[in-house]
Amino acid sequence: MSGIQKSVHKRIKKDRSGEVTGHVWRARYVSPENGKEYTRHFDTKKAAEAWLDEETARLVTGKWVDPASGQMTLRSFYLSYAELQIWERNTRHSVDLAVLSSPFIDRPIKSINTMHIQAWVKQMDAKLAASTIRTRFIHLRSTFRAAVVAKEIPSDPTEGVKLPARRKPAAAMQIPEPEQVAAILRATEGKWRALFAVCAFAGLRLGEAAALRVEDVDFLNRTLHVRRQVQRINGGIEIRLPKYGSERDVELPEQLATMLARHIEDHVHATSDGTRWLFGFDRPPGQNQVHHQWRKARVGSYRLHDLRHFYASGLIRAGLDVVTVQRALGHASPTVTLSTYSHLWPDASERTRRAAEGLVQQVLDYGWTTGPETAAPERETA
Repeated sequence: MSGIQKSVHKRIKKDRSGEVTGHVWRARYVSPENGKEYTRHFDTKKAAEAWLDEETARLVTGKWVDPASGQMTLRSFYLSYAELQIWERNTRHSVDLAVLSSPFIDRPIKSINTMHIQAWVKQMDAKLAASTIRTRFIHLRSTFRAAVVAKEIPSDPTEGVKLPARRKPAAAMQIPEPEQVAAILRATEGKWRALFAVCAFAGLRLGEAAALRVEDVDFLNRTLHVRRQVQRINGGIEIRLPKYGSERDVELPEQLATMLARHIEDHVHATSDGTRWLFGFDRPPGQNQVHHQWRKARVGSYRLHDLRHFYASGLIRAGLDVVTVQRALGHASPTVTLSTYSHLWPDASERTRRAAEGLVQQVLDYGWTTGPETAAPERETA
């Protein structure tokens, strides 16, 4: 880039009659990016050279953008960008909602600045939760960052935008006691009892449990294969792969395996194409259908998802390490598991104290104490 062709020349200004009226400074450079020449006129040589220095710096640092770029609207750029993304349907719907509902969607993308985006955030702050605003902002930011990569704009206008803080802390986790889980299962009707048991004793999410088929239950090895999930789409349901990293095999307690075997015998029938949904008939149960049964059976204010917390807390109390719990729950990483359940693991200071006490005891077992009457004998000298 050091060999960029550039120059500043003084040029005479004339009126229509050809009479000299003054002069201007013409700055020019040839961009190595596309081989085109770019020129601008300034009243002073200093201004012309400053412009050339700015353009040269952008070329050297890779931040140069053709002045003719960025004329397309945000809508046009986004629709082209979105078509190239490998998004699930729900993700596409969420990003569409965020970007296409922005008030500057039909402005040239080059003309949108930080103030426009800050005003949009403030407008949303009057009617949406802080978490929703943050999600929409992140989707919009990804679009502008793609425009920077595509060299449609020189920089991301979302940089520096302030987002609202969370208005209130997340609700405290509720973990039902074993007697409460027992009461829920007793109050649950027919085939739904086995579904709730899978959530409580195998830790599956609702969508994962609803999408189980008979062949997912490996009775010989007492293992449950989690291979798909049910998601609600536009009032209907869709079967798709689980969340990223959530495909897994879950160890089945013997009692749960027995319950599922009885459930299959009493409630499962094959569909016309031979599919045997574990908890459905012609298709898996939908979220509304399951939650209706849950409301009829639940004890107190517990959510169905709290059965998953019940399962996780049981694994932690049994002394399982974070990676084992992560794999059982189908979390993408141990970080997710720790951020959700770190408060359930024994306190680190208490574990440290117990470990130190164990070391002391090992030494005391050899007869060493701090009292002078039982002090260790002095070593004999030669």
